[in-house]
Amino acid sequence: MLLVGQSGSALKHESPSPNPAIIFGFWRSENRPQQAFFYDLSKKELFTADAQLIPPIRGIDNGGEDGVKAVVIADKPNDKKTQRIAYLERYSPELKRDMEEARAKNSAPLISRAGAQTMRFVQRPGDSQWQPMISPEGQRIVSAWTNPGPDGLSPVVCTP
Repeated sequence: MLLVGQSGSALKHESPSPNPAIIFGFWRSENRPQQAFFYDLSKKELFTADAQLIPPIRGIDNGGEDGVKAVVIADKPNDKKTQRIAYLERYSPELKRDMEEARAKNSAPLISRAGAQTMRFVQRPGDSQWQPMISPEGQRIVSAWTNPGPDGLSPVVCTP
């Protein structure tokens, strides 16, 4: 803050005191991992977890690795009433292991990017079969949600 005397000359420059609530909120958001939506296949429920986790992960009840990444969409940003799952995604055990080992060693994964694409699988909620993401059916699953609705607008991806 700049303090000005009666003559119009600057007397002193003071920095405003920071608001403790803003500092705490900033610190908390900086130290909290970014969250993503996951879906517990056995409980059939959405939940949030660290976005850096590689699916499948432990689900809600920690009974096993039945938590898969969920792409959640809505008609408008932050419109909780229209939120729905567009599709689910998981990685093969080999790809998951390779990615986790690379992350732990702070190195590049051994599986090539092209090879990794064959080890990612998607499905719509309620489907019984997982489809390779790069297959024609997998591509239909991951792109179907982008079709405009009756209002002519495409849905948006939601984050927790």
